[in-house]
Amino acid sequence: MHRFSNLIFLGIAFLLSACLPAAPISPTIPPAGQGFQDDFSSTTGGWLVSSSPVGETNYYQGTFRITVTTAQYDLWTLSGRVYRDVRLEVDAGRLSGPFDNRFGLICRYRDPYNFYFFIISSDGYYGVGKVTGGNRLLFGGQAMTISPAILTGVAPNHLGFDCLGDLLIASVNGQEIARFQDGDHAEGDVGLLAGTFDQIGVDIIFDNFSAVVP
Repeated sequence: MHRFSNLIFLGIAFLLSACLPAAPISPTIPPAGQGFQDDFSSTTGGWLVSSSPVGETNYYQGTFRITVTTAQYDLWTLSGRVYRDVRLEVDAGRLSGPFDNRFGLICRYRDPYNFYFFIISSDGYYGVGKVTGGNRLLFGGQAMTISPAILTGVAPNHLGFDCLGDLLIASVNGQEIARFQDGDHAEGDVGLLAGTFDQIGVDIIFDNFSAVVP
């Protein structure tokens, strides 16, 4: 019952309250075969760093860490690099806090009101959706969906998010779990996201990020 009520909230009020500013948008979109990789061993990769009463995004011991200390809230960090078609990958997992969390990848981010996202939770659920003109939509229904491909608990997961033309493909640990078609967003920044439901203290680390232009 707790899971159901929180996931309905995701469908109607997701992400609008995040407080980070948009990263500077580069006018240059890389050609096919080029991309960006970051294992976060250096703090000069250009990711947005922020600290406030609602949480923090920052480098942490060779990873990137997002903590959220406010209920029903999301924070994200952006790379400052713009892509059209892109294949995103990252290793991500819970460092501490509730298992009823959400974390994942962002593509085609233009501003806080326009982007795509792919998220999972540490208790085995996933969702793919978009924010367009400030209106949030979770593809496939109002609730996240359980998947046996997601490793639950403290185990990290390898996430993939392909944004190719109007096709969005989500994968976990090398297994495709969802694909949807949508043409609202053509290009934008890429990033990492974490958020809370009713329980605060979500604490997520990310490692081995890559953005590849197919």
